Amino acid sequence: MTTGDFSQNFEEVTLPGVDEGEILVIRSTRRKKSISAYRQGGRIVISIPARLSKADERAIVPEMIAKIRSQEESKTPGEADLIARIDQLLTELAPEITERPISVTWRAMRERWGSCTSVDRSIRISDRLKLAPAYALDYVLFHEAIHLQYFDHGSEFTEVLARFEDSELASAYLDGYEAAERALLAPVELERI
Repeated sequence: MTTGDFSQNFEEVTLPGVDEGEILVIRSTRRKKSISAYRQGGRIVISIPARLSKADERAIVPEMIAKIRSQEESKTPGEADLIARIDQLLTELAPEITERPISVTWRAMRERWGSCTSVDRSIRISDRLKLAPAYALDYVLFHEAIHLQYFDHGSEFTEVLARFEDSELASAYLDGYEAAERALLAPVELERI
């Protein structure tokens, strides 16, 4: 299919009122009856037949969004699961760290993968990790849990973090994810000098 064919067969519409274009509706002339919804690049993409009425679209799209989010929530570990996983990681990899987090919560974080406040023993994990592979989430959980004892990224911290077997793989995943996010950002127009 050429680029010209693509523009004739699809019309992209971002629903108003949705932050950062998270929902993308594609009207396809090739699609006759079926509707599909999936997550791609941080967006929920819903593909509908081009001839579907606007009224039907307004009824169906929220239903499809709810289905995708429900599926994601069922796969997302809760706070108790995250605390238990941190306990397991520390017990196996760093038994000398006896402090445990009091809370571990998901947060909308775009600049960091996680953060730890050792004073109240709280850990926050970026919601971008909700559907990440287990090794990537484990790496961030372990990293933040180490901060319960070592507050900076000094040699003691680094030595403990090195015990995580899949650290290179996890770092590669996290770096790749960030690179993909940057690639999906709208281009910035530079001022001419």
